[in-house]
Amino acid sequence: MSISKTEFARRRKNLMALMDPNSIAIIPSAREQVRSRDTEYPFRQDSDFYYLSGFIEPDAVLILLPGRRHGQFIIFCRERDPGMELWHGHRAGPEGVCEQYAADDAFPIGDIDDILPGLLEGRERVYYSMGRSTEFDRQIMDWVNSIRGKEASGASPPGEFADLNHMLHELRLYKSAAELRVMRRAAEITASAHCRAMQYCKAGLYEYQLEAEIQHEFARSGARFPAYSSIVGGGHNACVMHYIDNSDKLRDGDLVLIDAGCELEYYASDVTRTFPVNGRFSAEQRALYELVLQAQLAAIAEIKPGNHWNQPHDASVRVFTEGLVELGLLSGSVATLIKREAYREFYMHRVGHWLGLDVHDVGDYRVDDEWRVLERGMVMTVEPGLYISADNVKVAKKWRGIGIRIEDDVVVTDDGCDVISSGAPKTVEEIEALMAK
Repeated sequence: MSISKTEFARRRKNLMALMDPNSIAIIPSAREQVRSRDTEYPFRQDSDFYYLSGFIEPDAVLILLPGRRHGQFIIFCRERDPGMELWHGHRAGPEGVCEQYAADDAFPIGDIDDILPGLLEGRERVYYSMGRSTEFDRQIMDWVNSIRGKEASGASPPGEFADLNHMLHELRLYKSAAELRVMRRAAEITASAHCRAMQYCKAGLYEYQLEAEIQHEFARSGARFPAYSSIVGGGHNACVMHYIDNSDKLRDGDLVLIDAGCELEYYASDVTRTFPVNGRFSAEQRALYELVLQAQLAAIAEIKPGNHWNQPHDASVRVFTEGLVELGLLSGSVATLIKREAYREFYMHRVGHWLGLDVHDVGDYRVDDEWRVLERGMVMTVEPGLYISADNVKVAKKWRGIGIRIEDDVVVTDDGCDVISSGAPKTVEEIEALMAK
């Protein structure tokens, strides 16, 4: 299931084909982050660095030099150190990077100040993502300035800097068959976790207990970490978009919204289900839930090659506005209400986002000021929701404090789309039947 060395090499080749002659690309790895005093958060490699190399150690720098006769792919990394490896685990070292990750050459990270200025010298263009790391930005400029200081003796500093993000992120937007296999498996694991939470749920449990069921299903299936902080919001907590306290008791008669997805082999899933704590929807909950599901299905129907990015969102807005008028939560002409964006009182976010190595993945949503056209291999979420604040006195009391979101992961195919997270039930009948078991 893992991405092969051949695919990583193809990615580097594709990027270098977009770079100018006599140029260089510099991509630093992520760094370990202190959690408290002398402990660190679990290390997670920078997505761009991983995409081009598959190398998952910190304190490394990846260099691409298209057309260089002595090797186009170089990595600076930590040296082997038996003492440190005894405490913290194996390191590949420069030799291992060449053998295991197909680098043309590799050097100790401690030698970068001596070697990299020589690779920079005379390059007409440097591709680098400025602004992501102040410390590394400064290091880059130090290398450039060291070359400028030698201009009198014939040294030639780089001609100009160019942002690497656009080229690299365009490549990342289109998923390969291997990437899609991993993402399908991640979505399957996540769907199973949502099913488990539904079956475990009952009044009197705490939100964090459902989170624990989700986390356990992720880990036992080989996805040790979530792709983002899980949201488990019971009752009015579901109306908080990024609620992650997950600390309240679940009450009989309330809904609970779970937005949780695992990360598998660096690829994210992102799924939301909303269901009744006691296993049965009330009349008001059912009416709003059916409206959200209708909006989601309408949005998914718009996902196919040739349609543009905003068409699914527009479809969800129309369904919501018509439904809210029918339920008495909005009043007036549907066309006028849409123009005024009256729905935003209850539906304040967009219908989805790109999905991939990052849960909010890279890629432009507009191209030349026009909504991007959907193409095969793109992966996106579809997540319409309605959120009626408990403090909203403009609506009848029976609607207040209800938050509902339904989210799936969707792949654009040759002639339509494929919902890869469909293993998690989402109709009222399916949810109630599963929870009744």
